[in-house]
Amino acid sequence: MISLSVLYKKIIIFLLVLGALTAPSYVYSAEETDEELDYIEESAYDSNTAYINDIEILGSNIIKPEYIISKMSLQKGDLYDKDAMQQDLRTIYKLGYFTEKMKAIPVKNPNGTISLKIILEENIPVTDFTIEGNTVVSSDEIMRYLLPLKGKPQNIAAINQAMEQINECYYSKGYILSKIDSIYDDPDGTLNLSITEGKINKIMITGNEKTKEYIIERNIMTEPGTVYNENQVKQDLVRLYSTQAFKDVNRTIEVSEEDPDLFDITIELKEQRTASVSVGGGLDSATGAFGSLGISDNNFRGMNQRVSLTGMVGSGILMSDSSIKNHMNYQAELSFFEPHFLNSDNSLMSRIYFRDLGSYQIPLAIERRIGIEGTVAHRLRFNKRLSTTFTVGGEYINLSEGDIHNITNLYKQHNLDIADRAKQLEGGYFLRFAPGLAYDSRDSAVLPRHGALASVRFEEAFGLDGFGKTNGRLTGMAKKYFPIAKKSSLTLTGRGGIKIHGSDMPEVMAYRLGGPYTIRGYKVNGVGTGTSFIMGSVELATPIPFVDRLKVNFLQNLRLTFWVDAGRVFDPTISSVLYDRPIQAITAGIGLKINMPGIGPLSVDYGFPLTNPGPNGSPNGYFTFGVGDMMY
Repeated sequence: MISLSVLYKKIIIFLLVLGALTAPSYVYSAEETDEELDYIEESAYDSNTAYINDIEILGSNIIKPEYIISKMSLQKGDLYDKDAMQQDLRTIYKLGYFTEKMKAIPVKNPNGTISLKIILEENIPVTDFTIEGNTVVSSDEIMRYLLPLKGKPQNIAAINQAMEQINECYYSKGYILSKIDSIYDDPDGTLNLSITEGKINKIMITGNEKTKEYIIERNIMTEPGTVYNENQVKQDLVRLYSTQAFKDVNRTIEVSEEDPDLFDITIELKEQRTASVSVGGGLDSATGAFGSLGISDNNFRGMNQRVSLTGMVGSGILMSDSSIKNHMNYQAELSFFEPHFLNSDNSLMSRIYFRDLGSYQIPLAIERRIGIEGTVAHRLRFNKRLSTTFTVGGEYINLSEGDIHNITNLYKQHNLDIADRAKQLEGGYFLRFAPGLAYDSRDSAVLPRHGALASVRFEEAFGLDGFGKTNGRLTGMAKKYFPIAKKSSLTLTGRGGIKIHGSDMPEVMAYRLGGPYTIRGYKVNGVGTGTSFIMGSVELATPIPFVDRLKVNFLQNLRLTFWVDAGRVFDPTISSVLYDRPIQAITAGIGLKINMPGIGPLSVDYGFPLTNPGPNGSPNGYFTFGVGDMMY
């Protein structure tokens, strides 16, 4: 039995529908032709004189009617225009949530206004997702881009945007060959994605004539069967280039003939001449006017090993004070470098050396050293910027008298016992063990402008011909680089060293300050020597105005420097007392520095002291010449 209220409601609905069917109206869809629109204009009444009383959206179950109306140009109270209505239907269709089965029915009201009814049909709503083929990007990460689609009618524009975001996610991680192979929906609204990530079929190497193929392969971390990653391949290319065996390294990618979803990678190499003979010379504050001869091969036996034999003869320390014996400087060294020692994370540097020179540690003495050492460097896998080192070596140090007459007078002038001279000349045989830790985040090893460089090293030297000589020292260094403008940089440097133990540590092992590698503007050891020290530097490096614009590669690495150095020696040695060295100093200066690949920075500096330089120093400062960085 039907209640009266229900029956009454049905009668009212019937009358409304009957009125809508018999009243004059326009009915058209988004796909109507212009001719159909013209026919509508000639229908029952002139709609251009009717205003819209209200707009009703029918058939929209998920998308809110308010959202749809907000996208329309026609609004309540506007003069009705069928061309504008046709354009609004197209706009609604382009929202992407509805099928092409849509129409607008303008119904004339008794007061001459129009009630606009828009009938729509929503697309099937997205209910779920399936993802196939992904291995390097997780389904959870991909779902982040798909979940906003869930519960809404399928929208081609929104789906395409989600696909672009998924592709961009892959590309940002270096997987540039990945693609969404297909996307389709099930009748229940499930969207199915199939992804092809771009796996490697094989890796080929061309262009190597001298270098053995297995040496190249061990520098390539990318493997067949894995998903191609551009970031990883770039690292492989940089690793190959840094071996110094090649002048050019490239890669090409081709679709595999065996499977269109796989790719063949070719590493194209151009070897360079690695064996060389060098003859050189120059000036250096610690060596004087010198000549050198070197024979080296940076790809020894085609195994990426480096062998070098160098010899140098120098006139002796330039601008030395009366503490340094005027003696020819003789040096020779044979070195061998293995970049892949036991595994790819280790390298080995070994060397045998000989030195004969006027000692700048012990006044008026002649110093001879013969040594052999090996250093294993290990790169930490959990942080590639960190590496450890461990050095083992043996050294023989011999110190002989160079000017007994002057040294005797010096001892008398300072009321010191000449018998202590034997202690100063103490050398001997030493076995060294030195573990270390280094951190390097610089953006460039040649002209760094960002990042930091730091190291700490403990050295234990066992006296083999007298255990009392055994001593341990701890030395550390830290540098921080700050970019300024486009090419300039500011560098803050701190260094320090301390004797941990060894009351009878030979003076020849003491720390020293002064010269091109520590406190510039002073002679070598001009600040003093002691069992510990601390120092710091501030340096601004900038291109020389206009010079850096010249198209000369040599000049691109040239920098003008402005700097301040400061340091202090603690527990000064007898040498510092004999020559009244100031022990502490602050200097400022200007210099030129050029970074030479394979050699390091070459520098010429002029500095003057801001503190008392002592009786043997110059208040006007000094020029210093350096090869390499300031370091211990």
